[in-house]
Amino acid sequence: QVQLVESGGGLVQAGGSLRLSCAASRSIVSINAMGWYRQAPGKQRELVAAITSGGRTNYADSVKGRFTISRDNAKNTVYLQMNSLKPEDTAVYYCAARRASSYSIDADEYYYWGQGTQVTVSS
Repeated sequence: QVQLVESGGGLVQAGGSLRLSCAASRSIVSINAMGWYRQAPGKQRELVAAITSGGRTNYADSVKGRFTISRDNAKNTVYLQMNSLKPEDTAVYYCAARRASSYSIDADEYYYWGQGTQVTVSS
């Protein structure tokens, strides 16, 4: 069993930055694709960013140029750097891992999930 633990959420003003971290309980980040999802109240969970085992990245159009996903294999940790935050970025952010090296936009294809961390952006 793999556990994913997110941290770094909080309250920030519009235009500010936050960095989310996702620590895995064992070494998976170097062999599994990882993703960050978010879910706002009343909305479906959506993929924000993903990174393959080979380092390829993918971003939702709404966050391109503002968010950056990265991975530190030695620390079994994936990060989401969020800059120029907007009120519409407010959501619970979840870290997820696939049992495959390629990413997917389908949340059902991610096997491991963290508990989520709240990000609130005030206007």
